[in-house]
Amino acid sequence: MTVRAIVVLSALSVASGVVSPPVAAQPGTPGQAVSAPRTPWGDPDLRGPWTNATTTPMERPDEFAGREFLTQEEWAVRNPGSGISTEDLTALMPTGAYNDFWLEQGELSRRTSLLVDPPEGKYPSLTPAAMLRRREVRSSFAQDGFETWLDFSTYDRCLTRGMPGAMSPGFYNHNYQILQTRDHVVLVVEMIHDARIIPLDGRPHLPSTVGQWMGDARGRWDGDTLVVETTNLPESDRVVVERFTRVDAETIDYRITVTDPAEWTAPWTAVIPMSPSGGPLFEYACHEGNHSVSNMLTGSRAAAAP
Repeated sequence: MTVRAIVVLSALSVASGVVSPPVAAQPGTPGQAVSAPRTPWGDPDLRGPWTNATTTPMERPDEFAGREFLTQEEWAVRNPGSGISTEDLTALMPTGAYNDFWLEQGELSRRTSLLVDPPEGKYPSLTPAAMLRRREVRSSFAQDGFETWLDFSTYDRCLTRGMPGAMSPGFYNHNYQILQTRDHVVLVVEMIHDARIIPLDGRPHLPSTVGQWMGDARGRWDGDTLVVETTNLPESDRVVVERFTRVDAETIDYRITVTDPAEWTAPWTAVIPMSPSGGPLFEYACHEGNHSVSNMLTGSRAAAAP
């Protein structure tokens, strides 16, 4: 567990008076919440280190149009060695990329896409304003070059991936430490080490004028499902609703619905199962001494020089 996770856990221990180690799973049928572990105070137990690593694509490939699931034979053919290759990353980042040691490829599921709504497994269409906005945004991954530090996104600058990015699998560091008490849940995200503190006490959201990079999260229990609604994302009316259901000792059924009428013409929902990571979170070093921005600006200016 990282120092940050320990600090958050200690604070919650003082606030609620009890944080116990995870409870062993009870026998039962996978997929039924009654078989899931429970905390000493009776809530479904979400605590521990989890990962959402997967090689299942977010959007459904055209070859599987109209099909929600792979056959067993298709899954068996595609699963061995599936994932992002070093060749893919080198094409994405010509200046150099990670080798296979650093890639957490995860498992391919039987689903043809993580997106389940819209039913075709594709993101809804972007609004015209969103298309224009995306054309104007530079990206280090697109190799567009930079003129000033203002051209860098919060992701480029290793500040945050925001929401829903912080809860979406990429190609490494898909790890989360979940801490839980009677009245709070905390998700510590390894990638860019965000910490999401989610009260469960029914308090209202912050005023809409108060924007936060990770938004303002409020949680509640709906039966055995933790429902988290996040608002107040910066310069956005986006609302993110997440559902965490501990279905058995090895699985959290995680579902996320994003509604943002300024970005997409309809809401979308993805199903991204989480499984035990088998180890603690480690500190994530992104800028490696905060040299990345200065080095990328230097390189961009050198490349643009006559």
